[in-house]
Amino acid sequence: MAHASRLEDLAASARIHEQSQNWVAAREDWKAALELLPGDSSQAAWVRGKLAELAGKGAGSSQPPAPAWTRKLGPLAPLALLALKAKLFLSLLKIPFLLSFAAFAALYWGLYGARFGIGLAVLVLVHELGHFIEVRRRGLTANLPMFLPGFGAYVRWNAAGVSSRARALVSLAGPLAGAFGAAFCGLMWLQTQERLWAALAGFSALINLMNLIPVWQLDGGQALVAIDRAGRILLAIAAIAVAALFSQPLLLLVAGGAVYRSFDKDLPDESTRSPGITIYFVILLVVLGYFSKLVPAVAG
Repeated sequence: MAHASRLEDLAASARIHEQSQNWVAAREDWKAALELLPGDSSQAAWVRGKLAELAGKGAGSSQPPAPAWTRKLGPLAPLALLALKAKLFLSLLKIPFLLSFAAFAALYWGLYGARFGIGLAVLVLVHELGHFIEVRRRGLTANLPMFLPGFGAYVRWNAAGVSSRARALVSLAGPLAGAFGAAFCGLMWLQTQERLWAALAGFSALINLMNLIPVWQLDGGQALVAIDRAGRILLAIAAIAVAALFSQPLLLLVAGGAVYRSFDKDLPDESTRSPGITIYFVILLVVLGYFSKLVPAVAG
């Protein structure tokens, strides 16, 4: 789509205005976005629905009365209310994240020892923060990661009205952060020659490669929304080549998934596909393939 970048900027700006309850500015952004979209497209229909939702906001609205106890504080009442809301919000936001992270780390601590268990939990956190930061960078709302001991973790965010390219970039941001985490551990191994770092680098790379298998709700599956049939076939060929280069059979699952998904009925059309996503995906396969095999092999 010719205006894809501008549409993403307008959507991000509108969502920031919505979060600050600046309804007038949010409506102006959505109206500007609507002018750039084909009138009969699903995106245009979604934006019109968003405008209808915002139509009644900001007109004649009033703030609810402050609690009675704040009147005793005089001019300090607004600050007290703000502090209370911030404290409640932060406590509700952080407690589930911290408890789930602690449970996740405790499980792997018990299975593999303290250093590896905590290191693995931190590397999974790095992966999830990649998604979180990419979502927030676009002005969208995202919850802090939630960990499921024995299964993995996830970041909850609302992708409604987000372009296929943006969704693909959010999906690949996790494996990108994971690649940096694996690279850091690899560098630490080179500096210290301690096998723990090599194990963490290799295991982190394997986890992120598994997430790139393009099926179900895995990151690789979500990234394919911006890759057309030719790009998916190219991705499969690249995965086979990287599998042979690093003797990493897990990459064959990526190739098989890409071939299978090349027969999807909901392939992106020319206006929504993004060739750059295919290149991005292949680069991640090469980097993660390297760390998944070479570093543990050298350490052994």
